Amino acid sequence: MRLTIDGTAADYREGETVLDVMRSIGSYVPTLCQDDRISPRGSCRICLVEVDGTTAAACTTPASDGMVVRRDNPHVRLAARGALELIVSELPPRALDVPADRSELVRACDHFGITTTSFTGEAHRRGLDHSHPYVKLDRDLCIACGRCVAMCSEVQGTFALELVGRGFDTVVSPGAGEPWVDSPCVGCGGCVDSCPTGALSEPELLDPRPLTGTVTTTCGYCGVGCTLDVHLRGGEVAVITPTRSAPVNRGHACIKGRFAHTFTRADDRLTTPLIRRDGQLQETSWDDALGFVADQLTAIRAQHGPDAIGMISSARATNEENYLAQKFVRTVIGTNTIDNCSRLCHAPSAAGLTASFGLAGGTNCLDDLDRTDCVLLAGANPTEAHPVVGARIKQLVLGGAGLIVIDPRETELAALADVHLRLRPGTNVAAFNGLARLLLDHGHIATDFLTERAAGLDELTAVLHDYAPERVSEITGLTTADLTQAAELYGQATNPAIVYGLGVTEHAHGTDGVRTLANLAILRGTVGTPGCCGILPLRGQNNVQGASDMGALPDLLPGYQPITDPRVRERFARVWGSPVPERPGLRIPQMFDAAVAGELRALYVIGEDIAQSDPCTSHVEHALRCCDLVVCHDLFLSRTAELADVVLPAANFLEKDGTFVNFDRRVQRVRPALDPPGAAKTDFDILRHLAHALGNDLGCAGPATAMDECAALTPTFGGISHARLDHEGPLHWPCPDTDRPGQPVLHLDGFATPDGRAHLAACPYLPPGEQADAEFPFLLVTGRRLVHYNTGSMTRRTPDTELLPAETLDVHPADAALLGLTDTAPVEVTSRWGSVTMPTRTTREVSQGQVFAAFHFATTPTNALTSPHTDSATGCPEYKVTAVALRPG
Repeated sequence: MRLTIDGTAADYREGETVLDVMRSIGSYVPTLCQDDRISPRGSCRICLVEVDGTTAAACTTPASDGMVVRRDNPHVRLAARGALELIVSELPPRALDVPADRSELVRACDHFGITTTSFTGEAHRRGLDHSHPYVKLDRDLCIACGRCVAMCSEVQGTFALELVGRGFDTVVSPGAGEPWVDSPCVGCGGCVDSCPTGALSEPELLDPRPLTGTVTTTCGYCGVGCTLDVHLRGGEVAVITPTRSAPVNRGHACIKGRFAHTFTRADDRLTTPLIRRDGQLQETSWDDALGFVADQLTAIRAQHGPDAIGMISSARATNEENYLAQKFVRTVIGTNTIDNCSRLCHAPSAAGLTASFGLAGGTNCLDDLDRTDCVLLAGANPTEAHPVVGARIKQLVLGGAGLIVIDPRETELAALADVHLRLRPGTNVAAFNGLARLLLDHGHIATDFLTERAAGLDELTAVLHDYAPERVSEITGLTTADLTQAAELYGQATNPAIVYGLGVTEHAHGTDGVRTLANLAILRGTVGTPGCCGILPLRGQNNVQGASDMGALPDLLPGYQPITDPRVRERFARVWGSPVPERPGLRIPQMFDAAVAGELRALYVIGEDIAQSDPCTSHVEHALRCCDLVVCHDLFLSRTAELADVVLPAANFLEKDGTFVNFDRRVQRVRPALDPPGAAKTDFDILRHLAHALGNDLGCAGPATAMDECAALTPTFGGISHARLDHEGPLHWPCPDTDRPGQPVLHLDGFATPDGRAHLAACPYLPPGEQADAEFPFLLVTGRRLVHYNTGSMTRRTPDTELLPAETLDVHPADAALLGLTDTAPVEVTSRWGSVTMPTRTTREVSQGQVFAAFHFATTPTNALTSPHTDSATGCPEYKVTAVALRPG
């Protein structure tokens, strides 16, 4: 299809507007109300062009075959110029003082040659709202274009903004007109990013100094993997904006990725190595620190053997750093005792998805959600923990898709759901089995798929005999009506999708939870089928998927190749020039137990604050004190670092080169925008230098060569390289060859199980590790808050603390009344494992008998309460069910 623009033919695609086509051929057309991320508005009228002899707005006029478009009609240009002059006439003179690279209004005025206006009249004097730490409103610059309102509703789905007033007095307002900081705004920055005049801005953009460069990288917060443009000024991050063309986030971001970057220049960044002398951590040189670590590791290995040394690698580190870490442990130390924090969150996903389908990753990509007509969301609160995905799901629901939420808490998405299965904590398997029973009973199954591509139906049917709705109701606390409605909604959907999170995995039977949830997708035949939406696990930290992909696991080499396979070990040994130990190493919880038993004598921790993030932290701290040597890489002096013998200053994701893998198996580039401060180094360089101090050469000169070596040894990543990613963009694994694309959708040609079939799991319900009782009558569920991340080491060093300065215990109002607790009043929370005091927050988001808290604040060590119970299959801790008692503090 083709039209003509100023005498030049131009092709277009169905659905494109005249503006789309003009921009595709490099033609600048000024607009003030248009943003590709929102629906066309056509209100500013400065994009007027002549179309087939008539005047039309380019942004709302659909392209059609044979159309003739002209920009040089003087009458049309005069009309557009007049519309812009009228807009400018209402603004104060400073509106045109904004640098052109920060104001579409200024660029439009430059295009038309407007420096003043022939219109006379009053200019706005409506004042400022700078109450929010990030979003700054200058009402006098607002032209009521509505872009911010549309971004908030159509992209973010928060509906926090509206245009109020009439005519000349129309202006954007948050909520009911209260100060911005008190509004429902979630700080995604979409409004700031879209505002064409600077009416909505952020503090760094108020700085008149020019920006000096831009680097495109991948966000280092959650596992969504948003692509970000990092804009620099004078060697520091000035502003971060979401990349408009990014396939994952599509020009959107959350408050953390968009704004929480000032931790990079925090006063307490570690910038020089620290070594413990006379009981105190003291500054030292890299040579001294690495020499000391090398001497200690050599002595421990000589006296106690290599298995007396363990390493915890990092889900915050790059793939290349994790690859180098596991290579270091296996070749330099000579042990397989290496693990990463996926053990504490998604190890049941890797085990469960591998058992069900043959590969340890989600079956589909995020884009496939666009096709779904029903989302089953289990054990996840993405509007807080994965906000870009949460916003995408909100938009699907607002567009008519069904939504089933399975969660003990009433989250934001639960409030929007068609059915909210508010089950008792720890009863996932019973609920999933109950839904599977109803799917079978009501005939909502893919018979041909089950016959031709699945196994285990008879065994599953036998187990499901015991999961009639009435029994499931007794176990879970759900009504039979809600169970039936959920099964009908999921069972009758044309293309249902399953999205789940840590509320499924972090249980004593988390692997069973993943497998019984996967049963639902298999029964419906929505995995490995063209056009399906499959099952997506939402990963917590930025590179949880990649850390495991790269072999930072005690029993698996890169690409999940078993350490017990002699052919695999031999292939790695040939390339590495060193034998690979054949006995699997210890998992993280086993490392702590071994340290207490005197069997593990050295623990090397990369980028994890295990003394705050791991369960039963008193046990973790005891284990660290039992070690002869504790080494820690970190950005700040974390609780773990405070207990370490050597602390090595590390770089953050904005200072690194490499790749991350996001939650849908998408390998994406990470590029350094900053230099590490002081003497800080990347984890990659630290490991190389330490290997050298131990008399070894790890053989990877840089991250790109490390990825090349990994690809040569790992069929899953055989076609992936930095050069290819830079040229083609992100690639999904598996990507075995350089001449083939990656696989966004898995199992289309068969499942990766030994028999090529998807495997249904006949898993009976087993109770959680703890139950509420007379001594500990409440159940504690842990999770995350929107504005903070993991242990808070980064976000607590940003203005995010103005929005959430401390942790609270969420308590149901009825329970609070019985205990005499009021909002902000201190409450002492005690479990069998520890005691913590924190402020109370009364809310109906939790059910009676249940409480909730996050672990972002070191001053509120929530994980001192959580138990040592773990998933029997993987060792993943049971963070989601801890019996506690409450009393006023």
